[in-house]
Amino acid sequence: MKITHIGGPTASFTYGGRTFLTDPAFDAPREYAMPGGRVMTKLVGPAISAAELGPVDVVLLSHDEHYDNLDESGRALLPSIPTILSTPGAATRIEGVHGLDSWETFELDGITVTAVPALHGPEGADAVLGVVTGFVLQGKDLPTVYVSGDNASVDLVKQIADRFPQIDVAILFAGGARTVLMDGANLTLTSDEAVEAAHLLAPATIVPVHTEGWAHFTEGPEHFAETFTKAGLTDRLQLLTHGVATEVH
Repeated sequence: MKITHIGGPTASFTYGGRTFLTDPAFDAPREYAMPGGRVMTKLVGPAISAAELGPVDVVLLSHDEHYDNLDESGRALLPSIPTILSTPGAATRIEGVHGLDSWETFELDGITVTAVPALHGPEGADAVLGVVTGFVLQGKDLPTVYVSGDNASVDLVKQIADRFPQIDVAILFAGGARTVLMDGANLTLTSDEAVEAAHLLAPATIVPVHTEGWAHFTEGPEHFAETFTKAGLTDRLQLLTHGVATEVH
């Protein structure tokens, strides 16, 4: 499979002859007003614009409630996408979204997509930040791919690894995202937690996204790479250059 990191949590990849896109965020750098007077700040624009993206067959949307996962340009793109998979709540808010509960599957021309649990922060975070999902993709003669979504729980990664013991590629949303809304608690995996996840997912190739581009991401790609080097896991780490299609094994 080939993956192109567009920025933040947004990446496109080919799988089973189809093009998948994670968490579409294509706005230019800007600030977003949030409830309670809070502000989300995007620092870096996409490496590839939505107009340059080309046809997309499937969007894997971890959740629809935060601008770093679905912004205005991303929403404008959705009506052109044949299949959009996300949470049941997203399906009630956005026309055309197919909502999946955890462990529910969706079949697409020989590709099975399973929604897997994710938790966007500490226990109870879903009551404040909303329900989030990850995905596992499988198909005959295809690698098994795990897309974590905005998950901060290593325990949930263990549950997923137990159900899918042969994961080949894990696209991990990391960056240690934090906001005052949750008193500075981690809302996505830290680099150290990503190392824990990597051990649970062995021997999967680890592909980090969601580590840069927004002010509330606290651990960048360099920190992620350094942490994996210290853990002796560089042979399993696949770093991506923005806008460059990279073959991942």
